[in-house]
Amino acid sequence: MKLHLEIWRQADHTSEGHFESVDVPDAEQAMSILELLDHVNSAYVEDGKEPFAFASDCREGICGTCGLTVNGRPHGPDKNKPACQQRLYSFNDGDSIKLEPLRSAAYPVIKDMVVDRSALDRVMEKGGFVSMAAGTAPDADSLLVNHEDAELALDHAACIGCGACVAACPNGASHLFTGAKLVHMTLSPLGRQERGRRAKNMVDEAEGTFGPCSLYGECADVCPAGIPLTAVAAITKERARAAIRGKAD
Repeated sequence: MKLHLEIWRQADHTSEGHFESVDVPDAEQAMSILELLDHVNSAYVEDGKEPFAFASDCREGICGTCGLTVNGRPHGPDKNKPACQQRLYSFNDGDSIKLEPLRSAAYPVIKDMVVDRSALDRVMEKGGFVSMAAGTAPDADSLLVNHEDAELALDHAACIGCGACVAACPNGASHLFTGAKLVHMTLSPLGRQERGRRAKNMVDEAEGTFGPCSLYGECADVCPAGIPLTAVAAITKERARAAIRGKAD
């Protein structure tokens, strides 16, 4: 399988980047996007050239570090799959593929296709935790949670923080990410103790760094964890509740 690649090169966030053309004569359809880059880099190393920098870790769709943009779409052509799970079955012999970093003003380029997504970490630092007295673990049945709430909380806790939702949004909004965290923590018994404070702090941080919601739902279309678009509603709901009831509840 022959492919023509246009791969992004950029030394750092202060430098201008450019696309570098690479022809791959022996790609296999079973390869993932990351394995294709591995294949290209192996050839570059053998030829004494500098390999392309890109991020990855588990390559099992769990860690969220593999985010990149494939032909203008975060992660790749298949819906709700991370880049490490995107296979070349979606492409035909002779196709051209453009590979570049996740694009967002909140994601400065570190090198090539590696970006700094610490803006998402700063949102989590504002409330993505629970405050409680440490000690002996409570009995499993001491904090009751009904089945529906537990399942919904787990659905939203599945967010892997890859940041594709921000890159997909034309306004660079983080509403799907932030909303997923708020829903997860709100439905957890321990998380309810500082619900108002969490909502105010996390939403303030998100809105101060990222853009407003575009209302089109591009974020949910690319989310590898399948976080529902309804998570976005948690931003307004939880922030309004905090304003009415007071942030300390």
